[in-house]
Amino acid sequence: MTAQEVRLCGLLLQEHFGDVVEKVGTHLIRRGVLTLRALAHETKLPLDLVKKSLCVLMQHGMCAFGAGRRGPAGPVEYHIICEHILHMNRYPRYIYTAKSLYGDTGELIVEEILQRGQMTMSSTVKTVADRLTHNMPEGQSMDYSEVVSAFSRLVETHFLQRCPPMASAGSSSSGAVNAPLPAVTQPTKPEDHPECYKLPYITGQGKRRRSSEDGEAEQRATKKAKTDNSERGGEGIYWQVTFQRFHLHFRDQAIISAVSCKLDQTSSEIVRTMLRMSEVKMPAHAAFTQALSANEIFRALPSSYNIARPILDQYLTLLVDDPMEFVGRTGDSGGGMYVVNLHPALANLARATLESVVQERFGSRSARIFRLLLRKRHLEQKQVEDFAMVPAKDMLYTLLSENLVELRPFSHMIINLVFSLCAYGGRLDSSENQVDETIFLLESYINSTQAPP
Repeated sequence: MTAQEVRLCGLLLQEHFGDVVEKVGTHLIRRGVLTLRALAHETKLPLDLVKKSLCVLMQHGMCAFGAGRRGPAGPVEYHIICEHILHMNRYPRYIYTAKSLYGDTGELIVEEILQRGQMTMSSTVKTVADRLTHNMPEGQSMDYSEVVSAFSRLVETHFLQRCPPMASAGSSSSGAVNAPLPAVTQPTKPEDHPECYKLPYITGQGKRRRSSEDGEAEQRATKKAKTDNSERGGEGIYWQVTFQRFHLHFRDQAIISAVSCKLDQTSSEIVRTMLRMSEVKMPAHAAFTQALSANEIFRALPSSYNIARPILDQYLTLLVDDPMEFVGRTGDSGGGMYVVNLHPALANLARATLESVVQERFGSRSARIFRLLLRKRHLEQKQVEDFAMVPAKDMLYTLLSENLVELRPFSHMIINLVFSLCAYGGRLDSSENQVDETIFLLESYINSTQAPP
């Protein structure tokens, strides 16, 4: 990791968990892998505080442990998952997304789980119902079944998943110093944990009543009975937020927004429908969605749009022919088979983002040269001037000094565009990236947007 990333991780840990956890986490980031005793010795912190800090980090999926270099008989070693620490910077957006999709109940469910790292379903339902009831007018109460329903929808759409099962005994404890720790929250793929989206059967779906001063004891007894009832079927099953699923949702929203700006609202709704039909059925890093027939898309469109079938065919043809390559055609059965081209669409969006930044910072002539190099890949200086029809020497030097182009020796000295989003993306200030979708594209899809040299 770069020094800036380490510093950011330290600041996030300090803000959320305090100085002790920050010190333990930052030291693990810098040292890589350490045993518990080595970590306590090097940080000069009491062993008990180091244990508690590691438990906090593992509770939030930011630390993992396993057998050390000596094997299962040796001491357990710990390492930090830096990516999960950096996810804390997007917690507000995860919560807002849950609110926009599933209302206040979904918002509070995701907020509670993010704050605690992992929770059982029954505990989450109880806590959220209590919070919603507290904000309701006197005499009204929140029905447990509504919270359970929102929780179930979040799991069905894969925004929540079960925590991975406990590691084997040989790698989870070794001696009194390395006592058994909470459930391991190492990243896991759904195919490695087939029941990660299976909901337990939760009983006790009554209403959460508002407590009053004159009947406080009775209300506490009622609450306890309902809580005990709700625990049945969900004991020991902890749930966590699926960050990758939120990121895929951000990706889809960026594509939908781009289609709306480039074409119109109806086109974006067609693309939204295609993405929604494939969202939980395709691998996370798939280059395109599942192939869907025009008939399937037509049946899945919201009835409020009232799009006739011939109009839908025209829109699909328009999307296929668009140079941004949002939609591709793969076959003719069922009125035509269509996919959303995820990687080409993201590559084009990233290129358009860089073009707009170049135009804003260096002017329209530099942007013309930049677009020209994007299309041609490499040109001599004389060719650049001939194609762009502008004196290019000064502008090429400016782009070269900003690491947007580079010189490469071939048979002649040729100017070649370096599509290096990692190198340049970190230099964009907030005024140039006001929308987090753009930042997300530049960060998370670098591999799909880079072209070979």
